[in-house]
Amino acid sequence: MLIKVNRKILSVINQKGGVGKTTTVINLAAALAEKGKKTLVIDLDPQGNATTGLGKSNADENRNIYKLLIGQVKLEEVIQKSNIGGLDLISSNVNLSGLEVETANDSNRAFILKEILRSSENNILDKYETILIDCPPSLSLLTIMSLVAADELLVPLQTEFFALEGITQLVKTIDRIKVNLNPKLSIRGILLTMFDKRNKLSSQVDSEARNYFKDKVYQTVIPRNVRLSEAPSYGMPCVVYDKNCLGSRSYFKLAEEFINQGIGSAA
Repeated sequence: MLIKVNRKILSVINQKGGVGKTTTVINLAAALAEKGKKTLVIDLDPQGNATTGLGKSNADENRNIYKLLIGQVKLEEVIQKSNIGGLDLISSNVNLSGLEVETANDSNRAFILKEILRSSENNILDKYETILIDCPPSLSLLTIMSLVAADELLVPLQTEFFALEGITQLVKTIDRIKVNLNPKLSIRGILLTMFDKRNKLSSQVDSEARNYFKDKVYQTVIPRNVRLSEAPSYGMPCVVYDKNCLGSRSYFKLAEEFINQGIGSAA
């Protein structure tokens, strides 16, 4: 018998690519799992980088999020165990990129993922304390599906010149989704990534982000760190690949901050 927990579904989103979104998904998920929090990653990006970053294949034609969204498989058939205890995965597949065209005549398509995750039949999800959805780096149907399905959002923000300009556009998108599709959606946290303390610009973006978003910005910042870039090529999160490097220590610290916010804790 499963013990139902106070589950939260979070979309990790930024319309801009290369901000550390997938890196955040796999490392935060792994750090939460290592702290005893049962976690599920849903790879909703056709590139499948979260899938391969957790050591799984994104070439499986049968057990993937695409097959689930088009109704060819059931939820329990697509959930895979990762190599990390307490961390499971629903993998991606390149066929996901064709979903927008295939569902063009479905007026309810933005709600497909939400209906799957919220269905009373799917109590298989009740054991997870946190579900993290890795979104594509664009405002596509897949991203909208994720925004509709989510309770809250985690937004990685690269500490660079145009970062805040991009995030204000994202906030406008979120507001439109709240009005039309998901009124309960909120930003849980903004995570500053690729921070370089030697770079004055990083500190300026940090300051501006905290002035604008106040306590929505995590105290933890993720530094530029070569080990974070290396780890996915070995099919594992950096927090497993090298627990003691600066990047991993930052993600473990983020996981603690994340848990203390109330996300991932049992009711």
